[in-house]
Amino acid sequence: MKNFALIGVAGYIAPRHLRAIKDTGNNLIAALDRFDSVGILDSFFPRADFFVEFERFDRHIEKLKRQNIKLDYLTVCSPNYLHDAHIRFGLRHGADVICEKPLVLNPWNVDALREIEKETDKRVYTILQLRQHPSVVKLKEMVSNAAKDTMFEVDLKYITSRGNWYSFSWKGDVNKSGGIATNIGVHFFDMLIWVFGDVIENRVDYHAANKAAGYLRLEKANVNWQLSIDENDLPDVVKVSGKRTFRSTLINGETFEFSEGFSDLHTACYEKIIAGKGYGLEESKKAIDLVYQIRNSREEAKLNVGQIIQGS
Repeated sequence: MKNFALIGVAGYIAPRHLRAIKDTGNNLIAALDRFDSVGILDSFFPRADFFVEFERFDRHIEKLKRQNIKLDYLTVCSPNYLHDAHIRFGLRHGADVICEKPLVLNPWNVDALREIEKETDKRVYTILQLRQHPSVVKLKEMVSNAAKDTMFEVDLKYITSRGNWYSFSWKGDVNKSGGIATNIGVHFFDMLIWVFGDVIENRVDYHAANKAAGYLRLEKANVNWQLSIDENDLPDVVKVSGKRTFRSTLINGETFEFSEGFSDLHTACYEKIIAGKGYGLEESKKAIDLVYQIRNSREEAKLNVGQIIQGS
């Protein structure tokens, strides 16, 4: 049984990590969050020590070390801009680190973490759960087996409505979240690169706080992508149904469906990590490079957003 600590336990994604820790037969010994709405711990690890102040959490981890209680893994679910610092904290306390996407906001952060991995002889892992999805695995196999000069045509549209709160939270601050392409798109970009190969061309047609669109030429695909958190961009049929999220992926004009089967993908990632086969810094870097480029191309993107998102 491995000992885990978790930073960001009150956040949206933390329950998936708590379940993964439990389902893999391991133990959470400490958790940190500045917010104390963490009753979710009762469902998984009611005996875990909980802290709302980083300084006390740090002191507790030091105390465990002096008591010869080994911290095997630190899981990081904090806001994006804090990932780098919290990963460093875990490495320097002798733990391997599991961090939610995006691993970091800037490509050079990956290079620095690589050096700390060498210094500490510990590893940084990230959750690239779409690479575990059975439908995505089959797609990758199909693309790999296609003729060498085959180019696929891909259209990706992801609209996930967010209320007014979004722009007032850290998610709405590009310096803290990395912007829309990083915050809600990085896992899709990682999937596309993993399946269709490296980025050859990256064009950003529009980039704003609540939506973005562009074109990618990958080694084996031309990709038109659109991301939005604006409910006005939802198709009418989705609005009528009362749903607030729409995901569409077309490959050569045919729908590629991978909406189902997400519930246990974090557990599958944890199983690979604990077995020493998880995705590390190198696997994360290409998507981080891409979303960084998209974020810093936003001033040049001037096309009409209504035409892009609605396709009119």
